[in-house]
Amino acid sequence: MLLPIFLACAGLLAAQPSYDLLLKGAHVIDPKSKLSAPRDVAIRAGLIAAVEPSIDAARARKVVDVSGLYLVPGLIDLHAHVFAGSEGRSLAGGEASIYPDAFALRVGVTTVVDAGSSGRDNFAYFKKTVIDRARTRVYALLNIGAAGMPGESDEQRLDLMDAKAAAALALANPETIVGFKVAHYRGADWTPVERGVEAGTIANLPVMIDFGQFRPERPFQDLVLKKLRPGDIYTHCFYAPVPMLDAAGKLLPYLFEARKRGVLFDVGHGGAAFEFRQAVPAVRQGFPPDTISTDVHSGSLNSGMKDQLNVMSKFLNMGMSLDDVVLRSTWNAARIIRREQIGHLNVGAVADIAVLRVEKGQYAFVDSYGARMDGTQRLVNELTVASGLVVYDLNGRTREHWDKLGQYEAQGDPWWDGSRGGSRARPLPAPAVRK
Repeated sequence: MLLPIFLACAGLLAAQPSYDLLLKGAHVIDPKSKLSAPRDVAIRAGLIAAVEPSIDAARARKVVDVSGLYLVPGLIDLHAHVFAGSEGRSLAGGEASIYPDAFALRVGVTTVVDAGSSGRDNFAYFKKTVIDRARTRVYALLNIGAAGMPGESDEQRLDLMDAKAAAALALANPETIVGFKVAHYRGADWTPVERGVEAGTIANLPVMIDFGQFRPERPFQDLVLKKLRPGDIYTHCFYAPVPMLDAAGKLLPYLFEARKRGVLFDVGHGGAAFEFRQAVPAVRQGFPPDTISTDVHSGSLNSGMKDQLNVMSKFLNMGMSLDDVVLRSTWNAARIIRREQIGHLNVGAVADIAVLRVEKGQYAFVDSYGARMDGTQRLVNELTVASGLVVYDLNGRTREHWDKLGQYEAQGDPWWDGSRGGSRARPLPAPAVRK
């Protein structure tokens, strides 16, 4: 009597779908595992459940055909400004942070790192109003200045730069604060950098430096050769004031020495910090960025920098491979901020995914000074999955035809996050080991 019951139960279990969502037929690029080949990708309970040459469609509750496209880990923007709202005014000249969901998910960015918009005096407000509410996963580089980025005059105040207090706040918020930011200082001394590095040393976290002005008393070469530690980051690496090329257009050797020391170079395009005359020779001479980021804020979003895919497309047209561009927009960034549950597609990873199209044609791209570069390809995002939920679908690939739904006002799909609420891509736990 028990055997038939057991067999019946086993049959029912076998009939249940194994996966929540199955994306079939894309060319998968996963830099961590060095995978670049056609694969099917299955998702279950918000995690990557399988990556295989072929997965039976009958095993999934929802199947989406993404053949002819590229499936990559959800993109990570290492330099953004998302402390939006009246308390989040930031950056000199009146530009402001913008809410992350307004620009990120639609271009395949599932994680942003706010680069110093908040300091210890307003981080709690930032966390409450943005980090805890956004569908986009948001981490923070805490500004070494207590007020964050209220304007350049306040960012010159050394009395607001307390390394021990900044480190203490970071240690108290390990799930969200992933490093420190030092920015916009115009003085002749190294004090802000030294305090940022001190905070980073206490909390065992990286420091990002954002200087637009260099002086004889604190040359850029000393910053990357003497002051920064392995794992620390200089953003705006293709900014015109950075000494990069000699009179003959050759890369200066100290840059390779700094990279060998372990100093990292981030794009941080922004509205005023990226020039083709720096970037193109650097890429051609073997000095690509470690990470590709936007420095997105209200002043840069509609200038030469449009979004993460626009910046990635620029490097694609400089001759970098798609695999390499994806590496610098996913896994490299995840490792820098020590969030290795994201930025890749290994089984068990958080199911953050961008499905991209490479469009071929005649296109043009603009740098921060208004100079143009022509290109023949650009990246477009078709579909974004964040923590296993579809959060952006450009062409309705995941949706049913209207004439097959009947009274479709009453229809709903639990695997779809859409615009009506649902789970969000929350910050992941901090690394388990802290020295």
